[in-house]
Amino acid sequence: MTMPSETMEKELLDFLEVRTKTVWEADQDLFASGGLSSLFAMELVVHMEKSYGISIRGADLRLDNFRTVTGMAALVRRLRADAGDNGE
Repeated sequence: MTMPSETMEKELLDFLEVRTKTVWEADQDLFASGGLSSLFAMELVVHMEKSYGISIRGADLRLDNFRTVTGMAALVRRLRADAGDNGE
């Protein structure tokens, strides 16, 4: 399953808005603002794995990969590329 980065970021922003009742920017640090917890990061992992057909494991579970929507979209793109799904 491939999609443009902008579409992925919009979907992630929509997911966050529904779950947190807050409007976020793609480059906003979600954790520094106090808006999200590390527990919610695990909910993000599950959502991203199911939505984008990826597995997030090991070193990729660093909180830094989930600080911004832009970073999350980059992680998905990288994991897809590593798995051989190079389309966007």
